[in-house]
Order: sequence, then C-alpha cells, then structure tokens
Amino acid sequence: MHVSTRISRITKEAETLRGHALTDLIAGRSFTETAWLALRGEFPSKDQLALFDAALVAAVDHGPAPASSIVARVVASAGNDVHTSLAAGLLAQGTLHGGAIEGAARFLAAHADAPDMDAVVRQEKEAGRRIPGFGHKLLDVDRRSAAIFARAEALGLSGRHCAAASRLEAALKASSSKPLPLNVDGAMAAAFLDLGFAPDHMRGLFAFARLPGLLAQITEERETGELRRLADDEIEYLGP
Repeated sequence: MHVSTRISRITKEAETLRGHALTDLIAGRSFTETAWLALRGEFPSKDQLALFDAALVAAVDHGPAPASSIVARVVASAGNDVHTSLAAGLLAQGTLHGGAIEGAARFLAAHADAPDMDAVVRQEKEAGRRIPGFGHKLLDVDRRSAAIFARAEALGLSGRHCAAASRLEAALKASSSKPLPLNVDGAMAAAFLDLGFAPDHMRGLFAFARLPGLLAQITEERETGELRRLADDEIEYLGP
C-alpha cells in the first residue's frame, strides 16, 4: 500500500505537521491554531482564530437531551470504554442533529449572492423543501447564533455568507406563521464559510466542537454505575 500526504511526516528524528516541527507547535501554538494548520496548511490570523474558537465554543455541549448525548450516555451506562461511547455519540449525529450544518453551508454557498431572498424562500416552500440551518425544536431565538454573528462583526469577519444567513432569516420570519430562527448549525456554517472552510469540512467541525461535551456527558454517566434502560411505562405496545 502506498499513501501520499502533505499533512504530516513521522520519523525517528522528528514529527512534522504541515512543515512545522511538532515540538515547536507544542511550545508556541494553541490546539485550535494547530487544528487550523492541519486542516488548512497555514496558520490563521489572530482574528480568524478568535472567530474559529467562538464558533466551536457555540457547539461544545447542549445538554443530555440531543441524540448524540443520549446515545453516548446509554452506551457508557452499559459498561463500554470511553472511546466506544464517544464513537457511539459521534455516530448518532445525522442529518437532523449535527449534520444540518453541512446542508446549511451548501445552501448558503449556493444562494449567498441571491438578490431576492423572499423569492428563494418561496421557491423552497413551493418545492416542499426545508431550508437547513433555520428553526429549533425548543428555541424561538437561538442566542448562540446571535453571539457568533456579533463576534464575527466585531472582528471584521462577517462576510457574504453571514449576510446571506441574516437575509434568509428575515425572509423566513416574514413568510412563516411560526418562529424559524437562524440556529447554531446555520450560524456556524456561515461563519466557517466566511473563514474559508468548505462545506465538506462542516460535519467534522461540528463533531470536533461537540467532543468535549460528549466526553463530559460520558464521564458523568460512568460515575452513576447504573445501566440505562426504558421503564415499562415508557413503552407503548402497538402490535397484535
């Protein structure tokens, strides 16, 4: 088997990431700076790093209720290793949880320069398609999104994708009978696109952001020493 890579080189003499000695990175760079380097092949500017950090912080945890947290805790309760529980939590992230960021990124990238967002919303409604990155099961306003956009604006990094997301949110508000706020998936997608990341990066970036929260959920669950299972009154039999 032959693998060609521009990412890293490991020898007896040194470990190198994108041309930088790992020991130098340990001594002088943060984890998120190094993550950016691994993904992009160069270091971010100070302001780019600040927005990257902010967007990652927004998804670090959202309680035990989301699918990835529930699954991670249930798997941990069955006595599995931490890495197994982490993998289970990551695998529970799908189109409706954790994966919406990719759909939002692709939609924003395709419609960022649309002159009439009201027309875009009408077109999607008539086709029976839901615009990804908007709406939330619990929240009428997603404060995380507002905080990301405020940070992007303060850093001078709010670009065409953040602007498109804001215009879409306004168009949806004007045409819908229920709140459809820009959610954290949509806000992260817009910020990451304006930072130069590709839609293919999005699901991985969300998973990267959520890992500390999942690890916290798992370690807390392991402390209980109890096996999670549904109670009888939580199961409704509908068969013959």
